[in-house]
Amino acid sequence: MRILLVDDHAVVRRGLTMLLNAQPGMEVVGEASEGNEGIQKAQELKPDIIIMDLSMPHGKDGLSATTELKKLLPDVAILILTMHDDEEYLFRAIQSGASGCILKSEPHEELIMAIQSVYKGNAYLNPAATKRLMEEYLVNVNRGTIDSYSLLSDREKEVLTLIAKGYSNKEIANQLVLSVKTVETHKGHVMEKLKMKTRPELVAYALKKGLLGYGV
Repeated sequence: MRILLVDDHAVVRRGLTMLLNAQPGMEVVGEASEGNEGIQKAQELKPDIIIMDLSMPHGKDGLSATTELKKLLPDVAILILTMHDDEEYLFRAIQSGASGCILKSEPHEELIMAIQSVYKGNAYLNPAATKRLMEEYLVNVNRGTIDSYSLLSDREKEVLTLIAKGYSNKEIANQLVLSVKTVETHKGHVMEKLKMKTRPELVAYALKKGLLGYGV
């Protein structure tokens, strides 16, 4: 794992370099002291993982750098390192495109685990952060500030569109090469997630979403 460190504290970078270089399969290939330098080094070195400090008072901050890097190098995994145990920073880190977020106060073992996780393409949040993220997400869904459509899987969206077009469960099953029972299960999940109880409600919803090629 080729790792780039972006942190404004030289002592932190030195300590992380010693820690990570001592791990099998990990190598720190570069360092940067602020976001702009981090972007430049990332383009030059093409690391697998960037460990990005959230708060860097000089130059570009970690969130802004992460947002720009994900446009320039979409495949790079970025792990945000922060001292802020706060929902706002957690949401902003995820929205910026980071693969994970870890507190500077976490044990070294947790950091190693986080790096291994994002390297494999997974997201990393500690259990407490995950719980807070889900709670806030559900609150926003209930308030209507997040469209429940985003909760549907790709298959459920396909089933919803076909239902709205007037296909029967059997016809949907034939078209998607599924069993009728599986289609009924998907339909049940769609209705549950959208909090609807009838087919006409689903049709009206699909029309509003423009799933039929035209909206209302």
